[in-house]
Amino acid sequence: MFESITLLQTLAWLVYLAILAFLLRSVPGQTLKQDKKVQHLLFGSAASLFVLWLFRAGIYTGLNVHFLWLTALTLVLGYRGALLSASLALLGITIIGKESWNMFGINGLLGLCLPVSLSYLIYSLSFHKLPRHFFIYIFLCAFLPGALMIALKMLAIGGYYWLDGIHDWTVIKDNYLILIPLLLFPEAMLNGMTMTLLVMYKPAWVYTFYDKFYLNDKP
Repeated sequence: MFESITLLQTLAWLVYLAILAFLLRSVPGQTLKQDKKVQHLLFGSAASLFVLWLFRAGIYTGLNVHFLWLTALTLVLGYRGALLSASLALLGITIIGKESWNMFGINGLLGLCLPVSLSYLIYSLSFHKLPRHFFIYIFLCAFLPGALMIALKMLAIGGYYWLDGIHDWTVIKDNYLILIPLLLFPEAMLNGMTMTLLVMYKPAWVYTFYDKFYLNDKP
């Protein structure tokens, strides 16, 4: 199961498991058991991410590219819900062999926690510091973070592979980081379009969207 696990990978495992333990303790268990809508959104989102993350491309081990869809997940489920749902998807992807168990902690920290944290930070800043307008919500909370978080995730993963000596920097730059500009707009569109459709047709599903703030014509 674990072959030649490195110190950084071991530390990442411990930190990520500690984060998951804290999240599980902080999530209202009674609500999760009784609220069918929360169950459907949490596990349905995990299943959707699992299917999306099956489609990936890459030449070198670990340097795979795929859409993340984590900004939309954060806006729909909130910070804790997004991390739990994405962690279930990551667990499934790892079990079937698309990711290695050695990288589970690294993928959890750099591939999930970092993008979700960035997305939620941008949402929180825009909610408290900017006018609460529908277009601000779509473009600044969904479209822009979608592009930024996939760039941040790829830079962080690429930096890890170089720091841990798994791949040479030239290999990482020429076969992984060079693809960032090609993924920015598609990832942003995926998240922006998802949130546009959801707030139009299923606003009750979106944890971070409030009609009285974003659809109220009064200043």
